[in-house]
Amino acid sequence: MSKPAAGPRLSDRQRLSWLRLIRTQNVGPASFRELINRFGSAETALEMLPELMISGGARKIVRIPSIAEAEAELEAAGENGARFVGIGEADYPPMLKNMDNPPPLIAMKGEAAVFRLPAVAIVGARNASLAGIKMARMLAADLGRDGYAIASGLARGIDTAAHQGSLSTGTIGVLAGGLDVPYPPENAGLCDDIAERGGAVISEMPFGWQPRAQDFPRRNRLVAGAALGLVVIEAAQRSGSLISARLAGEMGRLVFAVPGSPLDPRCAGSNGLLKDGATLVTEASDVSGAIAPLAGTRPPMAASSEKAPDFSATPPPGEDERSGVLEVLGPTPVAVDEIIRHTGLNAAQVSMVLLELDLAGRIERHVGGNVSLVFGGS
Repeated sequence: MSKPAAGPRLSDRQRLSWLRLIRTQNVGPASFRELINRFGSAETALEMLPELMISGGARKIVRIPSIAEAEAELEAAGENGARFVGIGEADYPPMLKNMDNPPPLIAMKGEAAVFRLPAVAIVGARNASLAGIKMARMLAADLGRDGYAIASGLARGIDTAAHQGSLSTGTIGVLAGGLDVPYPPENAGLCDDIAERGGAVISEMPFGWQPRAQDFPRRNRLVAGAALGLVVIEAAQRSGSLISARLAGEMGRLVFAVPGSPLDPRCAGSNGLLKDGATLVTEASDVSGAIAPLAGTRPPMAASSEKAPDFSATPPPGEDERSGVLEVLGPTPVAVDEIIRHTGLNAAQVSMVLLELDLAGRIERHVGGNVSLVFGGS
């Protein structure tokens, strides 16, 4: 594993506090960012969490991970040859930094230099055909020789073939569980090979975390976010690969698909992407030709990178402001700007009310900065 690159770095104390904060229940990337913007540091934010949860109407105050628990996870990372990298540090993947609500802290094993290459994501069926596996391996190898890193999710089938095809040129694996819990288990050796041969394996989940079904869409979001474009090879109508393609499109990434037999249900989803306007791919030049003009350019800035509200110039919200925001929320996602316009409240007050509700587990955040009330919330 290489040493961290020169540049801005979190202190050991900051890294410990960041880890405790992001591991606290109901604190996600969006609320983490707003807590830091509001209070200036993770340490102060941790002190204020109980008060904010009560203000948001939480039925109970969630437990904040202890210093000892965070230190144990940092130690586990070191024992596994990994480290935690915070957003803003030199080794943090630049494409992830510019996606919507990037993870503030990721566990990384391997070489951060791979993230300086323009990347292409390749995803597809777990029960892939031999032809699909051959295509994934060939496409990854050819794109690697053209100077692209290959990102994928370390699943069976297409993902595994894509990583294998790009081992010698640089590949990025994203796990749905902890870095020490590769899934599927038989890819543990592949994870080690990636890290040892110039690539990197990353995860936003805690060490020891066994991946659940709901963790894979979060993983897919990072796969899509790490690359300039995403290629789908064999995907059924309802598959995680189509989720990845949708997320890539929402992030402004290019979406590609390899055509397959209309008689093969494994290709129904990928063929559907082509009908919906995805770029058809039969060879690496189809991908590199479309992505080359984007390589080396600044990734599109996401809404999460916009200027934060000035909390210091605005009085904290009262019960009237909280009631006003709750009245306009429902199960259908709405834009924060719409809430501000409708309520007539200051942007900082609305952001603070939404932060309190988020920490209380009463709202859900969506792509594009939209929010909705959790079913049963009021």
